[in-house]
Amino acid sequence: MSLPKVLVLGTGEYVTGFVNGAESTSDKGPGVIGLTLFDLRDRGLIGDILLSGTNGEKFPDVRSHFDRLITQRYGLDSSFRSFPADDQHDSKSWLSALDELDSGDAVLVFTPDDLHFKMAREAASRRLNVLVAKPIVKTTGEHDQLIEASRSNEVLIAMEVHKRWDPIYSDAREKIREIGEASYFNSYMSQPKSQLESFRAWAGVSSDISYYLNAHHIDFHAWTLEGRARPISVMASASEGVARSLGFPTEDSITLLVDWENLESGNRATAVYTSAWIAAKGEVHSQQRFFALHHDGEVRIDQAHRGYEFTSDEGGYASPNPLFMRYTPDARGKFAGQSSYGYASVAAFLEAVASIKAGQSAPEDWQSSLATIEKTRVTTAILEAGRRSLDEGQRIIL
Repeated sequence: MSLPKVLVLGTGEYVTGFVNGAESTSDKGPGVIGLTLFDLRDRGLIGDILLSGTNGEKFPDVRSHFDRLITQRYGLDSSFRSFPADDQHDSKSWLSALDELDSGDAVLVFTPDDLHFKMAREAASRRLNVLVAKPIVKTTGEHDQLIEASRSNEVLIAMEVHKRWDPIYSDAREKIREIGEASYFNSYMSQPKSQLESFRAWAGVSSDISYYLNAHHIDFHAWTLEGRARPISVMASASEGVARSLGFPTEDSITLLVDWENLESGNRATAVYTSAWIAAKGEVHSQQRFFALHHDGEVRIDQAHRGYEFTSDEGGYASPNPLFMRYTPDARGKFAGQSSYGYASVAAFLEAVASIKAGQSAPEDWQSSLATIEKTRVTTAILEAGRRSLDEGQRIIL
């Protein structure tokens, strides 16, 4: 059986590290998805790599960017097939790219949120396995249609939520499940104002900061409480002023207040999820932390500060996180990020795809280890309810 080909829909910061004609100024300069795929191909785990965007004129610069930051740095082959051609603009080039795949191959969707549904549904209808950036979709109606598409076409559809592969978060998940019923959860995640410019094409137009950032902790919390509790109401609140003054029709921060019910006892629990994209430029690109209080214990995590500090004349002070993506080569000058959780979340999905394509497993065999479409509906429901609550004057959504 041939190795699965992998098509990536989207050529933005997370895929290429190339934004607005230049290397990203965030902590993802070489990108995450492209680099991960080039290494997986080098290891003989996947076959051809295809990238699809809208503006083909961008690809020569992307190739140069990859050559400088990946090939010259690690010795990895960074070649890929691109759609549309380098002299074309074509918003439907992704359909032509899908034609190049065979049944059982993989599609990774890293486009603006409002495109996720139609792209994932079309890929599934062609019997392709699909990994979608969080949020997987924006409504439960779309989510349910993808559940049906996954089952009827016998393919794997999953959400890329790398926090599940963070060794500290995944360890915390198991510990939290041992300290009794849920009582209170409070999370915060932010990115600097500069990120708004990176997302100018869609920020506040097709999605918001809650879908983009709150999705991380909502998914983590829902995963932690899986089989133990269910959300019963959502109310949202937002701040505004900074983004709008910069020309973005969107909120600065969004907070969701969610009531949960412990299934065994009926006891109530409270969760507060906050996200923002107007943070000042600081020592980390993204502040990420949470506090969980349960009946028999509590857990605190500050993902941004893990006791690792670095200062240079060029870059100033930083608190780096190689656990997410290690860009520093090893002593031989080779890429050494295989154990990073940004890498592992993609690799785990493609391992499943290779197994399914080879006939060694079925999509349903991966329900317990991946954030599948069947297992992530609660996350979509909470995010959708939060948006509805804001749009309907902070109404409580049951």
